[in-house]
Amino acid sequence: MKMFEKALLILCVATLGSCSRQEPAAPAPASTASTAQTAPAAAPMPPAVEAPLPVPPELLPRLVRSHSPVLGSAKARVTLVEVLDPACGACRAFAPIVQQVLFLYPDDVRVVIRFADFHPPSQEAIRVLQAARLQGKFAPLLDALFERQEEWASHSAPDTERIWKIAAELGVNVARARKDAVSSKVDDLLRHEAEDLVALKVESTPSFFLDGKLLPQTGPVDFFDFVKREVAAAK
Repeated sequence: MKMFEKALLILCVATLGSCSRQEPAAPAPASTASTAQTAPAAAPMPPAVEAPLPVPPELLPRLVRSHSPVLGSAKARVTLVEVLDPACGACRAFAPIVQQVLFLYPDDVRVVIRFADFHPPSQEAIRVLQAARLQGKFAPLLDALFERQEEWASHSAPDTERIWKIAAELGVNVARARKDAVSSKVDDLLRHEAEDLVALKVESTPSFFLDGKLLPQTGPVDFFDFVKREVAAAK
């Protein structure tokens, strides 16, 4: 709970950032406004929260694949699809928020994980996660990779062997996992993930789809409000 409260305090300050496959925007040019005294500007109105965007019906089958990991009750009425990159700092920051959703709605919400490999070490992390899943270690390893992200996910000097060491510390049979991680099934999974993200036009992580609707990038308060209303509507 303390971890969640800390994340909530930070994230409530502004809309949560995201990791993107695009280059960061160039800095804005210096202001050329006159130095003459002017009347104080009115306080800006807070931006309105965008409405969730429905996914076209023909793309709905691409949201959830049979190979997609599921956290929470498989029988839950509400499905929250999270597209995440294990090496994404914003995904790490949002992880306790997602955990809190599962804590608050254990029977009502299931979280389906889809993967993006927007950073150099991400594909290896996804392969290890899939191999660990076969040994019942998916959720603990995902939590550990987020918690210890700075050990392996440096964008300038990634250390993929550290991923395997973290997995071993959690009891993953590494010899078996190394074989599973390079299997044709995992190759197919990565291919499907990449194709689906292109079709769904996912360009940043984390991205969330709530019962077939793309949520706007927002902070935790609005995020929880979207989930709360969806749960209420499903009952």
